[in-house]
Amino acid sequence: MASTAASPAFCAIPKASTAATPRASFSAPTTRFLSKAPIRRLGFAAAAADPILCHHVAARLVSFKNTPVRGVVSMAKKSVGDLTAADLKGKKVFVRADLNVPLDDGQNITDDTRIRAAIPTIKHLISNGAKVILSSHLGRPKGFTPKYSLAPLVPRLSELLGIQVVKAEDVIGPEVEKLVASLPEGGVLLLENVRFYKEEEKNEPEFAQKLASLADLYVNDAFGTAHRAHASTEGVTKFLKPSVAGFLLQKELDYLVGAVSSPKRPFAAIVGGSKVSSKIGVIESLLEKCDILLLGGGMIFTFYKAQGLSVGSSLVEEDKLELATSLLAKAKAKGVSLLLPTDVVIADKFAPDAESKIVPASAIPDGWMGLDIGPDSIKTFNDALDTTKTVIWNGPMGVFEFDKFAVGTEAIANKLAEISGKGVTTIIGGGDSVAAVEKVGVASVMSHISTGGGASLELLEGKELPGVLALDEATPVAV
Repeated sequence: MASTAASPAFCAIPKASTAATPRASFSAPTTRFLSKAPIRRLGFAAAAADPILCHHVAARLVSFKNTPVRGVVSMAKKSVGDLTAADLKGKKVFVRADLNVPLDDGQNITDDTRIRAAIPTIKHLISNGAKVILSSHLGRPKGFTPKYSLAPLVPRLSELLGIQVVKAEDVIGPEVEKLVASLPEGGVLLLENVRFYKEEEKNEPEFAQKLASLADLYVNDAFGTAHRAHASTEGVTKFLKPSVAGFLLQKELDYLVGAVSSPKRPFAAIVGGSKVSSKIGVIESLLEKCDILLLGGGMIFTFYKAQGLSVGSSLVEEDKLELATSLLAKAKAKGVSLLLPTDVVIADKFAPDAESKIVPASAIPDGWMGLDIGPDSIKTFNDALDTTKTVIWNGPMGVFEFDKFAVGTEAIANKLAEISGKGVTTIIGGGDSVAAVEKVGVASVMSHISTGGGASLELLEGKELPGVLALDEATPVAV
């Protein structure tokens, strides 16, 4: 196995030994970031369901101690935790959750993470005497499609809530209205898949109004769809007041906006995945915020080729070579330590049983393709992560679906678990990274696991989410 040293060819900034580098050298002044990227309209005033969230909010309130009247800034959104028992008792609450769970061929749930994530908000509502009308999508149906029915979710929902959930056979209409009318305080009615209606994704006002007519107020707890302006995520807010965030949505935004906007430093971001094009926005945004940026996955070969290296038959986006060069230059200009792998695991074909070997990143032979980061790179990345206080991870280091090429991704997952146990804030930003930490069995020790793939990416890019913007502003808190 060839051993390679880190060099400027693979790192936007020449990297000295991490062990010999003081932590302060990785730090960028907090004021530098705050002046360039203020938080925009995203945040929460209430944190009743999450102690970590309470800590963040309390810290923010303390920071306003010299302000004469206002406490929480106007960007904050109203939370379900702001509503009192009097606000909820006997009220019909339309709750948009993200119950889009995977099902096997026998219609059995194979991963109930999203269902469990929705439970705290629902329990809070029913414990305060609300009547919950629960809405979600499942898959990408074309009209009424039986295999995408939410019926298989009812037993697990009922078990987790400790009550029998009633299932409607439709989303709107007279039969649904009758079920809503008969719903007792503390009861839960699960509507059918809201995407059975094409009007949902088109956000047609008439359909949104029909959904809203079922309830007295609205709670959005579906972070995974908050980046979509659909009838059940954005349209209904025009007809229901108050419209507030659920505890899951609240927590997602606190970590992905709060912790990333004002991180404990040094702050590292790990970005992987197959293509630069799918992560351009994320990389550019994180270069404004982080002190260390680690890149892995198939995208690295575009960066290598942009630097004049041979990449064999590895995945390369030819039209993104200039962009890769500009990102490396931008990292250097901003003082961000951007680390690319210095060695890679290559294969003679894209297959789980491919012949493989480890080579320096500068020595990939023709006909071979890179499918994972190598052991020297893992060590370099781990050493860098040892210096951090906050880490966010989005995207695998290699083709982790194949065990032979999952070593790099699993090593990162294990390292994050290790430093999380030492008090480092570790945020898994959705998508394949979540699958990786679950595969390794370390998900439970991470600070936060995001339930949204596309929503996480858009938020990390600095985009505003329609499903969040549509919610009521929080009432400023006097201090």
